[in-house]
Amino acid sequence: MPNHLAHETSPYLLQHADNPVDWRPWSDDAFEEARRRGVPVLLSVGYSSCHWCHVMAHESFEDEATADYLNAHFVSVKVDREERPDVDAVYMEAVQAATGQGGWPMTVFLTPDAEPFYFGTYFPPKPRHGMPSFRQVLEGVRAAWADRRDEVRDVAGRIVQDLAQRTGISLGSGAPQPPGTEDLHAALMGLTREFDAVRGGFGGAPKFPPSMALEFLLRHHARTGSEGALQMAQATCEAMARGGIYDQLGGGFSRYSVDAGWVVPHFEKMLYDNALLCRVYAHVWRATGSDLARRVALETADFLVRDMRTAQGGFASALDADSDDGTGRHVEGAYYVWTPERLREVLGESDADFAAGYFGVTEDGTFEEGASVLRLPDGERLTDAARVASVRERLLAARERRARPGRDDKVVAAWNGLAIAALAETGAYFDRPDLIEAATEAADLLVRLHMDQHGRLDRTSLGGVRGGHAGVLEDYADVAEGFLALSAVTGESVWVDFAGLLLDTVLRHFAAEDGTLYDTADDAEALIRRPQDPTDNAAPSGWTAAAGALLSYAAVTGSARHREAAERALGVVKALGARVPRFIGWGLAVAEARLDGPREVAVVGPDDDPSTRALHRAALLGTAPGAVVAVGEPGSEEVPLLSDRPLLEGRPAAYVCRHFTCDAPTADAEALAAKLGG
Repeated sequence: MPNHLAHETSPYLLQHADNPVDWRPWSDDAFEEARRRGVPVLLSVGYSSCHWCHVMAHESFEDEATADYLNAHFVSVKVDREERPDVDAVYMEAVQAATGQGGWPMTVFLTPDAEPFYFGTYFPPKPRHGMPSFRQVLEGVRAAWADRRDEVRDVAGRIVQDLAQRTGISLGSGAPQPPGTEDLHAALMGLTREFDAVRGGFGGAPKFPPSMALEFLLRHHARTGSEGALQMAQATCEAMARGGIYDQLGGGFSRYSVDAGWVVPHFEKMLYDNALLCRVYAHVWRATGSDLARRVALETADFLVRDMRTAQGGFASALDADSDDGTGRHVEGAYYVWTPERLREVLGESDADFAAGYFGVTEDGTFEEGASVLRLPDGERLTDAARVASVRERLLAARERRARPGRDDKVVAAWNGLAIAALAETGAYFDRPDLIEAATEAADLLVRLHMDQHGRLDRTSLGGVRGGHAGVLEDYADVAEGFLALSAVTGESVWVDFAGLLLDTVLRHFAAEDGTLYDTADDAEALIRRPQDPTDNAAPSGWTAAAGALLSYAAVTGSARHREAAERALGVVKALGARVPRFIGWGLAVAEARLDGPREVAVVGPDDDPSTRALHRAALLGTAPGAVVAVGEPGSEEVPLLSDRPLLEGRPAAYVCRHFTCDAPTADAEALAAKLGG
């Protein structure tokens, strides 16, 4: 019989709906049941493409004896961290504070009042490597609850009190100040010290794509001319594109590399990574004209549309790392890896030898059981483009016949906002209207399904059905960012209006007077504390994403209120930028835009006039950090940036303003490009 998860809209929760464990979703009913029975709560947090979540589920949650013990002595609550990032953040902070580490699956034991008292991540079915078995943990927690309940409650109360004292990020006395030129230079020096000059990227293994730090480096180069910043960005992007972290056949990036050289990935593919990296590579091409960056940007965009798009026009959250290897085993990377023998089966002897050399496939392999992850150790420098294209096409067709990794079809508002921005800009740069159309359809879905008339967002949907979970700060900020990028590309002012509605909600419900921002709204469900984190991790934090969207919206509309809010929010970047630049990369990128203006570019002219299109393209291809672009008919009042902008002697014209000062209008696309660094 299905448990209480059977009617949820999270694919991760639905994966557990037939477990013998009597799982419940996070709800008041679950904790009321724990109070009624007088038992503790097991909180298990994970997500659908999490490898070790699947392992623990198979070992423990599908086991009848373990399930019977859980059902008898606990109320079990399962949470999808992607659906409820607020719940995940609050208890992950407790896990990290108690154990010094964190991760998923996250395993936390709570009182019926949701106060945590025992923590962990993955627990094996039998003791190993110094870890107790999951059954031992359950028995220990049950004994403590039965014999020392008052002591357990006291410990839980102290933990909650400690977490409450951690709440609130101080930006110092007085009005918080955004970073200045010296702060951003110090952040650049911090990244330089951590840069891997041999393999690209920052730090050692495991190595994650530093998308937001790369955006900062590109913007810093554009503002200052720093060749070092550009070289770090280019070297990292080339290393990732040539490595196993990049899917050399189908496009798109895996979550991270388990080694420092980008050779072997953790094979799950996340929407947010690919949206961010698609945009980064498009921006690298914009800055340098790199053919490699152009190819990767377009292949990643095509991957998003081909493999991640849902029937409703949104974008799915993730692809699993694991899939059936053809023998009935569910194995990580099975869909992606190759051996020389498999190459010969598809390509024949001659082309297989060529492909093995081109993609670095060896008899010993670079992965498990003699298999290799496709890379470009030397192949990108070969010149037989027709042969490469033929090999790629045949290998991809053969791979399509393998069992595909599972897909989490949940549409997350924030990550779709990132995808909208990436696809809109990539489509505009490379004359791919199909990508712009895909971005527009995703934006339409968010407005139609996720957003109400008051500017409030639902975070998730599945199959066209709302998940019923309130949007968090990153949802509002990233969707606003996507809408503003889409408006700049299409000239449709309605997207600016929708962005303004979302950002007004941010200022009304997520912002404090001193400039600090909270991850949840002031009227959201109350947890043991209100989560708040300004640091960028796998994607921009809600805080820094909001700062960026507020700054862009202010530039398009002239709103001093939104500009001031953005500058207050950037105070945290001044505090953290020099200390932890890798973890505040998007905040640093936004700070670069603020120092540069950002430039405000208004293009006026008939939309069917080639001169209007040339000026619009020059504006979009300008590298000035965070420049905002509006395009429309002369006399348009729909976007304030376009108002009172006449034609120039009857010709389409572009106006560039910065720091409340406007240059003389120009009708020359090349002159406009020169003004904007294009």
